[in-house]
Amino acid sequence: MTAPTDPSTARLAREFVTATLVAAERRLLIEHARICVSDAVGNVVRHARVPELSVEMRVQPEHVVVAVCDADPGRLPWPRHAGPEDEGGRGLALVRRLSHASGVTWVWDELRIVGKQVWFELRE
Repeated sequence: MTAPTDPSTARLAREFVTATLVAAERRLLIEHARICVSDAVGNVVRHARVPELSVEMRVQPEHVVVAVCDADPGRLPWPRHAGPEDEGGRGLALVRRLSHASGVTWVWDELRIVGKQVWFELRE
């Protein structure tokens, strides 16, 4: 799924992961997938300076991997420890907590970094 880097894309991403998981008969993963993809898309909307983003899914028998990709080769997002008064900064930590595994990686073409992706793996 490719969509504009816009706040409304979080809803589209939630609908995409929900439809994919329903079709794959993996309904138990829907709630965590929706929360995690919303956060990852929100981070791209807030921090990346690109016109669009993509959400990719790989459904395997033992797990599902969701990746939110953007073409901003800037610094990688990193989980931080938010204080009790902070309004943000909890998202990647929440993704880590709700997923079996997660990470942030560079996206390369043959010669250079062309973007990044936040990914997470969910298991039933």
